[in-house]
Order: sequence, then C-alpha cells, then structure tokens
Amino acid sequence: MLISADQIGHQFAGQLPLFRNLTFRLSSGDVVALTGPSGSGKSTTLGILAGWIRPSEGRIERFGAGRTLWVFQNPHGVPRRSSLSHVMLPFLAAGLSRDEAEDSAQRILEKFGLAQLSNSLFQDLSGGEAQRLMLARAVAASPSLLLVDEPTAQLDSKSASTVIDVLGDLGMNGAAVVIATHDARVRDACDRTIDLGAF
Repeated sequence: MLISADQIGHQFAGQLPLFRNLTFRLSSGDVVALTGPSGSGKSTTLGILAGWIRPSEGRIERFGAGRTLWVFQNPHGVPRRSSLSHVMLPFLAAGLSRDEAEDSAQRILEKFGLAQLSNSLFQDLSGGEAQRLMLARAVAASPSLLLVDEPTAQLDSKSASTVIDVLGDLGMNGAAVVIATHDARVRDACDRTIDLGAF
C-alpha cells in the first residue's frame, strides 16, 4: 500500500465543505480516475495527495519513500528539444549512460505510440502527441505517485483519444496513478473511480 486516506475532507475558510468522509487506498500500479463536477475538489484532492494541502479533517498516511510527479493539463516541454531527449533526461539524471538512456527512452516512446516521433521537436507535436510525451516522460522518471490533472481538457476529440489509449500504461513502472477528469472516456480507461460527487 502506498497511500491510505481515512475520512478526509476539506473546507476553505468561509466556504462550504468541498467534500467530507472520503476514504480510499492507493497501491502501486493502481490507475484511478478522480471524478466529480466542477468545484467538487478534484484539484484540491490532488494537492492533498501531493502533500501540498493539509486536509481539514481526517487522516492521510503515506507508506514508503518515493517521488510524486504531477502532469498538468497544458503540456509544457522545451520547444526545440526532441521527443527522445525529453524522455531520456530522467534516465540520464538517474545515472544511466547515454546509450542506456536512449534505449530505455525508445522503449517508453514505443509504448506510448511515439516511436516514429522520437526525432520530432516538441514545438512540432500536436496537442495529443505533446500530452502523451509528458506522460511518457513522467513514467521514465519512475515516480511512486503520479498525479494527472485533466489530461484531455484542452484537446480535440481525436487528440484526446490518442491520450486515452495510453492511460492504462501509466502504472507500468509500479506508480500509483490518480487522474482528475470530467471525461467519461478517461474514467472508463482507469481501473477504478473515486467520485467526489458522491461525497
């Protein structure tokens, strides 16, 4: 088990509670959709999981050390760097040789349907390709917890479909993955759902 949340809730000063009595467990390899209407606290819950926000009530526990990474809804990359170099960087930072990092990065790019774009510059990628690249880079960094905020919110239907196709692979290195989304297709691509609308 990686994270245990017991009866957590959150309320900002002077406002009604966003949610209360939320209980769940996250384990390595879980890919979980976090759903609910606008204003229900999806981004706040991600902030609580990241350790940036302390819940107003309840208890959240983390078991074991590890990194948390957050992939935002607007993909941010280095415009004139290649797709390959974006994914190689975490491997180089971990001490792999350049050849080892390139081999590992190519395998992840292939998994995310980007192998044919390995030499393409970030600035030349479509929205869906750029979002998949950011997800691939996050997987390469081997986080223990991966938080993804509305990965299809800024994409057209076709681009969103290419992102949804790879969501099930986000836990491939053993990360626990939580995806905040209002997109039913994203929800259905996950292993299970935490619905803040029910709290």
